[in-house]
Amino acid sequence: MNSSQDQLAQFNITKLKANLDDPIMKEFKDFLAPVNLLAEESPGFVWRLKDENGDAAIEVETPFDDPLIFVNMSVWENYESLRSYTYDTVHNYFLKSRKKWSEKMDSHQVVLWWVENGHLPNLEEAKQKLELLKHNGSSPNAFSLRELYSEKGKLIES
Repeated sequence: MNSSQDQLAQFNITKLKANLDDPIMKEFKDFLAPVNLLAEESPGFVWRLKDENGDAAIEVETPFDDPLIFVNMSVWENYESLRSYTYDTVHNYFLKSRKKWSEKMDSHQVVLWWVENGHLPNLEEAKQKLELLKHNGSSPNAFSLRELYSEKGKLIES
């Protein structure tokens, strides 16, 4: 199915409690650039979605109707690189603190899938992967952090 050259795409959404200019969002907004720079400097990082200013995808038009849905998308060489950045750096603080800035959502907020080396996913593709996960559960085509699939399409321990 996939070659060993494949890379891991991740897409996540969050429903913010307020617009980024609201004072309750200050810490989140202030650390977007440094945390994104940390991602870019992390081993295994390939690419991330940016707006026209090269910043986080703040000014990107999303395929979601709610203006408070904040999107993040990146591509990594492998799951281990993504996992290390997510949980072993300051990024983990923001994960653990997310209730300060975001509302609980009833559906999946994170989806992973394998892409061919060099392919940069777009937001419509990412939204389709999130919908696929929501409707079908984890599969080799779109999976959650709880049910990881290898590049070859096999379920692996997470």
